[in-house]
Amino acid sequence: MDKKQEVNKGLMLPVMEAFYTIQGEGVHTGTPAYFIRLGGCDVGCVWCDVKESWEAEKWPVSTIEEIVQGALAYPGRMVVITGGEPLMYDLGPLTKLLKEKGFTINIETSGAHPFSGTFDWVCFSPKKFKEPHPSIYVQANELKVVIFHKSDFEFAEKHAVLVNDNCHKLLQPEWSRSTQHLQSIIDYVKFHPDWKISLQTHKFMDIP
Repeated sequence: MDKKQEVNKGLMLPVMEAFYTIQGEGVHTGTPAYFIRLGGCDVGCVWCDVKESWEAEKWPVSTIEEIVQGALAYPGRMVVITGGEPLMYDLGPLTKLLKEKGFTINIETSGAHPFSGTFDWVCFSPKKFKEPHPSIYVQANELKVVIFHKSDFEFAEKHAVLVNDNCHKLLQPEWSRSTQHLQSIIDYVKFHPDWKISLQTHKFMDIP
């Protein structure tokens, strides 16, 4: 079986980077976590801060055993699979192996591709640039909407009615426009208390 076939089966994956840090945003803010950033994305967010992740072909392909071995080198047992757009790949084999090794597994995804894998926490961050696949809504534990434009509040509510009742709902200012939109987010959440605010605290701490 060649590498392309291995990738198609989820037995090998293009890894842009993997690193141990502190989760900086969302419900699990402040938790030590090993991030696995997969290469490849077809969503195309204009404000993406990791555009270098978009081209999967730029990044080395690793076996899932090698990926898990990297995570085992650190004391934390939370893994966050992110991208790029990680659901471009079949994540079943990787998450199965991580679970066998005792990891709690989170994913950060736009939901733009069919859901795969076994996760303890699903952070769904929909984007206007590519419609989410319907399979994401029942899986989402956390709906995190980035506020880049005032129309994003309406966009957030559009998806809020589709997720399950136990899903945490968060609004997060896009970093480059945080001073422009933060007060609007504060005001919105005060009058819509089913929402909370997420901040990119890792950028304040100057860590990955």
